Amino acid sequence: MNVKDFKMLQKKIGVDFNDENLLTTAFIHRSYLNENSDYSQHNERLEFLGDAVLELVTTEYLYKNYPNPEGDLTNWRSALVKTETISDVSKSLGFEDYLFMSRGESKSKGRARQLILANCFEAVIGAIYMDKGYDEAKKFITNNLITLLSEIIEKKLYIDPKSRFQELAQQRESITPRYEVLSEKGPDHNRIFTVGVFVGEKMIGQGEGASKQLAQQEAAQNALKSYK
Repeated sequence: MNVKDFKMLQKKIGVDFNDENLLTTAFIHRSYLNENSDYSQHNERLEFLGDAVLELVTTEYLYKNYPNPEGDLTNWRSALVKTETISDVSKSLGFEDYLFMSRGESKSKGRARQLILANCFEAVIGAIYMDKGYDEAKKFITNNLITLLSEIIEKKLYIDPKSRFQELAQQRESITPRYEVLSEKGPDHNRIFTVGVFVGEKMIGQGEGASKQLAQQEAAQNALKSYK
């Protein structure tokens, strides 16, 4: 990526960095350093910092704006900062186009790509915090993530996808969904499962994951989008 690209990105996210190298580092995946010597740091330290800032900002917002008990606040926060949510925000901001990855990692899809994008989002928060301080990081999180909270609460997205889909299927058809492994691929240490979720004999959705449970969750999530 050239400097001009990152100037455009700063404009898009509304943050004018004093040290642009911090922002660049937020987009460097560990794998990139294995094949390239033009950078010496990857984004994991910034991600570590950004994760803590993200948790504090969302916790503070929930505490100040909702009188609900701790259990509700915890569930809402988990839904807001989970990998799927922040990776979607990261993608919507165009972060995917700025990532530095190895050739192999750049081909990753599904859960693996979600994790990379989510980690990048947290690293950007860390970079903003280091360069501009807490208030600017809080503003970025509020504008790009906390705006999703009302929809999460209204649509009960804080309930895990399997539970939500089961509730919906039982309501509509008095049937409990069942999950079937459609395929397994890859070596034992890097197994990928493909799972389908069925209502009766009809497959409503399918998903992939490094475990059957993760694949089931993705299948349920996809089923929720298409279940009519």
